[in-house]
Amino acid sequence: MMSELNRRIAENVARVRDRIGAAAARAGRNADEITLVAVSKYVGPAEVRALVEAGCSLLGESRPQQLWDKADALADLPIRWHMIGHLQRNKVRRTLPLVEMIESADSPRLVEAIDRTAAELGQTAAILLEVNISGETAKHGFAFAEIEPALEDLARCKHVQVRGLMCMAGFGGTPEDARHDFAALRELRDRLLQNCPEGIALDELSMGMSGDYEVAIEEGATIVRVGSALFEGAGR
Repeated sequence: MMSELNRRIAENVARVRDRIGAAAARAGRNADEITLVAVSKYVGPAEVRALVEAGCSLLGESRPQQLWDKADALADLPIRWHMIGHLQRNKVRRTLPLVEMIESADSPRLVEAIDRTAAELGQTAAILLEVNISGETAKHGFAFAEIEPALEDLARCKHVQVRGLMCMAGFGGTPEDARHDFAALRELRDRLLQNCPEGIALDELSMGMSGDYEVAIEEGATIVRVGSALFEGAGR
């Protein structure tokens, strides 16, 4: 028999997927174009296991130590991990073998550290470049004007695959306020594509969280990072 925790989370996952589908339809898109990353940073192993049973096996963590601990504790599950928060260079080596993608590559020095470590480990690292689209000093990320001149240098990193861009909307705004930031990231991506160095791909736009992922999808998100909406009523 399904536990109450599992039932709640399964219902929430279904509701979020329905809303993803509806937002995609409003934008004339297919729901299959949008990847849901379930953000597990505020929950423990029981909730994560319920998520996986509900069909969410792609999980995002924003703190390296928590990612390490959960990857170890839940090694029996078929989880694919994304690093979605700030990653210090001294934590790259332990993180890189565990993750499918680092969505939060927020500086040239970090990308260079990922490239160097990936070479030493004999692997290629998929990354997104985090853009501080709102310009808030409390946020990490490339400044809006830094991305284009940085791409030529980043294209020389042979063990890194740049797959796209990531952002967080400004603090404290409404979903419609967030729409401005999401549209700005999409427009930046479209402009960069006009003169994109060989070896750089900008197919992915990771933007939108529990409060604004539908708006993000309407503005072109291919990845949404949803946490609290998946755990409503689940005893968090």
